[in-house]
Amino acid sequence: MNYLQVYIQEVSQVYQSQNATEHSYRPALKKLIESLDSGIQAINEPKRIACGAPDFVVNNGVLEVGHIEAKDIGVTLKKVEKTSQMLRYFDALGNLILTDYLEFRWYVQGELRLSASLGSIYKRKTIKIDDHGINEVEQLFRQFLLTKVPQVTTPKDLAKRMAGLAQLIRDAIKTALNDDDQGGMLRQQLESFERVLIKGLTGEQFADMYAQTICYGLFAARCNTGNVQTFSRETAAFKLPKTNPFLRSIFGQIAGPDLDERITWAVDTLANILQQTDMAEILKDFGKPTRKEDPVVHFYETFLAEYDSKMRESRGVYYTPEPVVNYIIKSVDYVLQHKFNISKGLADAKKIKVPNLKGEGDIETHQVLILDPAVGTGTFMHSIIDYIYDSFKSQKGMWSSYVSQHLLPRLFGFELLMAPYTVAHMKLGLQLQELGYDFSSDERLRIYLTNTLQEAFQIPPADGFMNRIRDEAEAAKDVKQDVPVMVILGNPPYSYESVNTDPWIVGLVRDYYQVDGKPLGERNPKGLLDDYVKFIRFAQHRVSETGYGIVALITNHGYLDNPTFRGMRQNLMQTFDEVYVLDLHGNSKKKEVVYSENFYNSSWCVTLSLTHPTNYHVGDY
Repeated sequence: MNYLQVYIQEVSQVYQSQNATEHSYRPALKKLIESLDSGIQAINEPKRIACGAPDFVVNNGVLEVGHIEAKDIGVTLKKVEKTSQMLRYFDALGNLILTDYLEFRWYVQGELRLSASLGSIYKRKTIKIDDHGINEVEQLFRQFLLTKVPQVTTPKDLAKRMAGLAQLIRDAIKTALNDDDQGGMLRQQLESFERVLIKGLTGEQFADMYAQTICYGLFAARCNTGNVQTFSRETAAFKLPKTNPFLRSIFGQIAGPDLDERITWAVDTLANILQQTDMAEILKDFGKPTRKEDPVVHFYETFLAEYDSKMRESRGVYYTPEPVVNYIIKSVDYVLQHKFNISKGLADAKKIKVPNLKGEGDIETHQVLILDPAVGTGTFMHSIIDYIYDSFKSQKGMWSSYVSQHLLPRLFGFELLMAPYTVAHMKLGLQLQELGYDFSSDERLRIYLTNTLQEAFQIPPADGFMNRIRDEAEAAKDVKQDVPVMVILGNPPYSYESVNTDPWIVGLVRDYYQVDGKPLGERNPKGLLDDYVKFIRFAQHRVSETGYGIVALITNHGYLDNPTFRGMRQNLMQTFDEVYVLDLHGNSKKKEVVYSENFYNSSWCVTLSLTHPTNYHVGDY
């Protein structure tokens, strides 16, 4: 007897029992799928089902074939395919069957290829078999099993596929955290991140962070893999760049052999996609910005726009035009040379002695220490490295020793979101490799996963997973409060509805709530809690702690003339010896016209503030 005929008989028997549920038919469907070919396996896990994952993952040996989502008999599949759940599946899963156990609808990359039905319900009591439909369903399954999802060859397509799977991973994690076991190890990891790295981290925020960590961790590992046949979720941790020891250390636990089975299916699906991706084509333009765009940034922007456009807006994730970045870097370099008498500017390798804040005596450190407090995907860092490299074109033999001794020890970056943090490490690692620098086994980029606007706090030693997070937080803490940072530059996010409410930064911003020692008297000073204001205040505070330095930031320009910000303006003028502002006048609300089309239609301004040392003569350092 044909296996489809056996299947329809089994389904009919279950249906006629009158007490069947959607799950009652799954054993028959599993048996049908596995009878199609000797190497086929249909995996159906109760925990995974509870998390809202597709009901079956279909494998042929070790290779993933596709997925099957099953609904109860009689459910209208044309309506189901329009639900948010199925739309997410279409975005993420390249080879998918939707069925009510009688009708089968087959989709490749979200497009309906074939539909066929084994029969229909007759008078709500029996199933009427369609002999012609049996042949059509057989053909549908044959094509489903033989289909190879087209290889991803463009960054945009890959970013979209990654975003779709990140959504599924995120949703599965959120559901798992509400299961009877509260997520098991996932809950323990959430508590570790909340305790050590991000105070007040919610389950939803953790799910976002975890999903992006896995997606971009796998992406970075795949970029670093020579033999694609050896690439998998289990081996990815060993393929991650050594320049990011934090991600390497935690990735084995969050995506390795002990990964929670409720999200394993989605992570394995992404690993399979990445294994089959033409990575050379994806990476051919990475790290090679043109006059107007950076492929890495646009890759991340595409990902985030598909994954969660509201997050992109709330975190201020937008591309910074290269002309603006270059203007800031050249301006800082000029100021270092002409205001601080540092002849080599940003490339300066001079060291000074400063008081040891952790004990007695002095310590020696580089003077021109540079921090990007919202490093994102590393746009500013990338441009700084290129700018400094230009001065070594006639002496390239000295470049490698300079990088290890005088460049990497001076560049610091903070980033809160895991995806851009991972991309920045990968992007800068690729850049330095292309410029002829090979990292040693124990060398890292000093870009840290941390919340710039959260106070550095003492973290007690811990074991295992938590200790790895602690090491990252401790390194960031030293830069936040001890390292004498001289230059702070970048493009921090601006968001009127700020979610950064740590009492430490809010307390610092309170200094802007007064003029001449008297309260502002504003009814609604909420604008002072915009993220960009907090980043200016952080930079002002950090340079003040050093005693001298430069702050150069791209920000919203509202603080320049808004009455609510008059206390901020006074405070900045009292702190800095000189303040330079380039207002791009792109505010459409004020009907302004931007100075140059190269800067796009922007309401940004570029603020360059500097304060000279009070304890040293300019020529002495």
